[in-house]
Parts: sequence; C-alpha cells; structure tokens
Amino acid sequence: MFLLMVFPFIIQAVPADFEAAKRIAQKIYSDEQTDFYCNCQIRWVGGKGQPDLRSCGYQVRKNGPRAQRIEWEHVVPAQQFGVGRACWQQGGREQCGDTDQTFRRMEANLFNLKPALGEVNGDRAHFRFSELPETPAQHGACPVRIDFRRQLAQPRAEIRGDIARIYFYMADRYQLKLSDAEQQLFLRWHQQDPVDERELVLMRRTAQHMGHQNEFVSGIKRWYPGYLSHQAELNSGATVRQLFQSTPSANQNRSIVRGNKNSKKYHFSHCSGYVLIKASNQVEFGTAAEAEAAGFQLAGNCKTQQH
Repeated sequence: MFLLMVFPFIIQAVPADFEAAKRIAQKIYSDEQTDFYCNCQIRWVGGKGQPDLRSCGYQVRKNGPRAQRIEWEHVVPAQQFGVGRACWQQGGREQCGDTDQTFRRMEANLFNLKPALGEVNGDRAHFRFSELPETPAQHGACPVRIDFRRQLAQPRAEIRGDIARIYFYMADRYQLKLSDAEQQLFLRWHQQDPVDERELVLMRRTAQHMGHQNEFVSGIKRWYPGYLSHQAELNSGATVRQLFQSTPSANQNRSIVRGNKNSKKYHFSHCSGYVLIKASNQVEFGTAAEAEAAGFQLAGNCKTQQH
C-alpha cells in the first residue's frame, strides 16, 4: 500500500454542473488575494471578484469590460476534455452540457477551476500551454504570454507547477491523453514549481466538496512518462510488481526523492513528508544514493518501498 497523506474531511456538496461549481468555487477562494494568471489583487464583493488592474500593471488588450471582472477559468479547457465526445461533434459545448452527464461532471470539477481576469480567460481560450520566450506580453505587466497564431499560452512561472498537477489529475481521472511533449513540459514544471502550503490549503478545501483529493498535490500519486498506459495495464489485471519490472524507465522516474536542507532528511515521493517541505528548504535528487552521498538520511517515517 502507498503511505497516504490523510486528512479528515466531510463531503459538503459535489457540484452537479458548472453553474453550481462556480458558486462553490467562490466560497473556496473567498480569501484568495490575487487572480491566477496575472497576480492582480482581487476584491470580493457579494461573491464576485473585482480585480485591481493597477496593482499588477495590467493593460487592457481589447475587451475592457471583461478585464474588469473575475471569471472561473478551466485550466484544462472544456474543449480538451469534450472534443472527443459524441455530443461535442453534434453541437459543441452547449450540446454536451445539455445531454452528457459525464461532461457535466468534468466541467464542474472544482480542482480544474481557478479565478482569472475575464479578458485573459477569454484570450487564453482553449489554447494549450507552452513556453514562449519569444512571444511579447500583450497585457501590460501581466506575465501571461499568448501566441494567437499557434494557439499557445505561457503562464507565469509561479503557477506552472499548479497547472501541471491539475493536468495530471484531470488526465488520470478522466483518461485524457497528454502528448509526450506535454508530459515532459508538465513534469519539468512540477519539479520547478513544487507544491506549497497555499496549494495544499486550497486542495483540502476543494476536497471537502469533491469527496477526494488531487493526489498529485497531496503526493499520493506521481506522474511519469507513460503513466496512463500503465494504469490501463493495472486495470486489466497486471500487478504493480509486474508492471515496474517491465518498465524500468518509469520506475526510475518514480524513485525521485526530495531532501530537507534543514533536517538533512530525505523523503520518497510516496511518503507524506515529500510535499510538506517548505519550497525554500527543498533539494531534489534522482535516487536515494544521490541523497545519501550528499549527506542526507532517510526520514524515519518514510519506508523505502511501497508495499
């Protein structure tokens, strides 16, 4: 069994549709001080978010009225999880919302919603994420970059890990395909921007309504190249031992350990302490041997194997 990061929660209300999800999200994020993409300050009035554009140097690109409000952004766009469904082929998102219960559950998944400036939400649209160092900023000092021609978007560095873990969660839960390039990008972002305390707090609040965690935030699960195909093998009856004996590259990826500079202890990714180390104290190693060579010792509450 995995060593689980367990916390008590009581399921309050699983949203039935996107409209219900937005109402619940307003409660979850009621003390959120800035929006997701631009880091503009937010003032919440009657459950609605009003951004202070001057606080972040935001400049309206095209849609002034929409820039003045906070909207609920699907980090994994509805098109990405809906386009392969029959309802989408018949009438797009509206048809899926009217006729497809599974789509409605995906659209209402609270783990996939973030408060964003309306104009940025509209400009990002259904574009996939990428790194766009040559693309100029088009929203003043807001660090988001959008390549409209290639339909790509680059988020600010401070939220890239959050985005990666949302994509891992959605792909895992709904069997959504991520390209090899996307997996490599998100794995890099996950390492560069590790889980922090605020992300954990929001995940726990969201779990109160969803009835489960984002296990890529809590550390119970860890993504690796080929993750989805291996989960399919497990569902078909293969054992964990058989799977990882036949896929050494995946096993190596899962053996990444994280050390605490203060305590000089290291934790495997399946151990609860892995996500509890403050970002400023984290040091990453590829193997336990690397950690021990650097003077770190295995944490006492972290076992070397997942039984």
